Amino acid sequence: MLNGEKILVTGVTGQIAFPIASMLAADNEVWGLARFSRPDDRQRVGEAGITPVACDLGDGDFAGVPSDFTYVVHLAASLAPGWDYDAAIRANAEGTGLLLQHCRSAKGALVMSTHSVYRPQDDPMYVFTEESPLGECNSTHTPTYSMSKISQEATARLAARAFGVPVTIARMNASYGPGGGLPAMHIDALAEGRSVTTRWDPCMYSPIYEDDINVQVGALLDAASTPATIVNWGGDEAVSVQEWVAYAGELMGVDAAVDVVPIEGTLRGSIADTSRRASITGPCAVDWREGIRRTVALRHPDKLVEVAPS
Repeated sequence: MLNGEKILVTGVTGQIAFPIASMLAADNEVWGLARFSRPDDRQRVGEAGITPVACDLGDGDFAGVPSDFTYVVHLAASLAPGWDYDAAIRANAEGTGLLLQHCRSAKGALVMSTHSVYRPQDDPMYVFTEESPLGECNSTHTPTYSMSKISQEATARLAARAFGVPVTIARMNASYGPGGGLPAMHIDALAEGRSVTTRWDPCMYSPIYEDDINVQVGALLDAASTPATIVNWGGDEAVSVQEWVAYAGELMGVDAAVDVVPIEGTLRGSIADTSRRASITGPCAVDWREGIRRTVALRHPDKLVEVAPS
């Protein structure tokens, strides 16, 4: 457990970063970096005991950002909907390199990548290891994302070697919890009487609940190395969209149909081999059913009509 450290968390207003930063702030001096484009975000971050600092990483202007952090947790990412590859690579790749250069005295840095860096496979049950082929995943909602994150990994790996800062690159699979994530979006849809659409049947993931993400940060920072450590960051169970939507519907007493609209050329499934992560962090503590139950209970307490066993 980290204690008495000076830690920078980027993208601090986001779904994954804010709970991590809030947890770390209990025992450490934590600074939260973001663009703070929404007026209430700065106050929310400050009230959590985190020092807010505004910065656009792609600009490379670190005025007001200290350089003496002992650890960096880099979670900021651009998921723009358009086709501007230059802007995406500037924000996600160049910004990462410039950040690690600025904080090169750190004892370790955790850089969050994504399972979207993997080349799509025809088999939806294919299990992606850290050595699986990389490539464009043809995402429709953010078409520049996968290539910019592959570029990010390259700059993080260079920074580890060139600046001597130990790095862990963690490829996030499907994060979720009361603050959001894909399963939470599907739960919201059910609560509002909307249909859920996915791209394949079965559409597989390795979902990881917020509490497990938070407690694994320290171990992933401890695993940082030069050259960089690369690890899949997902839950221990392979679960389909169809399974978690059906279970959420059962908990909420609503119809839980899933419409399948195939998207050729993109990831049909995204199952992570998490054996390397488990060797670093140990097993996850929250199984997927309990995570879905907690998410329903916290986002839509009035809709929870059946309590699943813990």
